[in-house]
Amino acid sequence: MSNAPLMPMATAVWLVENTTLTFRQIANFCKLHEVEIQGIADGEVAKGIKGYNPIIAGQLTREEIDLCSNDENRPLEIKNNDIEISSSDKKIKKYIPISKRQDKPDSALWLIKQHNILKDSQIAKLVGITKNSVTSIRNKNYWNYNNLNPKDPVALNLFTQKELVDALEKAERRIKREKKVKEKNIQVV
Repeated sequence: MSNAPLMPMATAVWLVENTTLTFRQIANFCKLHEVEIQGIADGEVAKGIKGYNPIIAGQLTREEIDLCSNDENRPLEIKNNDIEISSSDKKIKKYIPISKRQDKPDSALWLIKQHNILKDSQIAKLVGITKNSVTSIRNKNYWNYNNLNPKDPVALNLFTQKELVDALEKAERRIKREKKVKEKNIQVV
């Protein structure tokens, strides 16, 4: 069973006005009753509703309408535009409430102590603070260093466990690359 089009009533108005489709075909496509389509054609239903063109909207093709106009037993098929929404391509900045923002330096300290292979820039990106802040926390000259308590940022919901694992894997790959370069330089000398 196909999905209903966007704005079914407005789509039905457009189909009644611009095609020779049967009321049954329009009703089935728009998931409306045949009597409603009859009412639209008679001007009793959907007064003042502007027709919505399903071709421009990408829900129907002109060819589909023509095929169904020539065969009144053929149902209109909505064009399947499966849009894949992927969260991996673009990371949307998550809002951090003011009450949790004070936890960011604590989280940076936790990452420095627990995962010292992470670069300052990686920690800054994960936690959402500046690289300079992370560097000053690492060097113990952060303005409020004595009051920091290491806190697990995943538990605080500053980022996900998957993001942490990805960052750690990236750091491990970087360390392996640096080792290979170092070994190559030693062999050359």
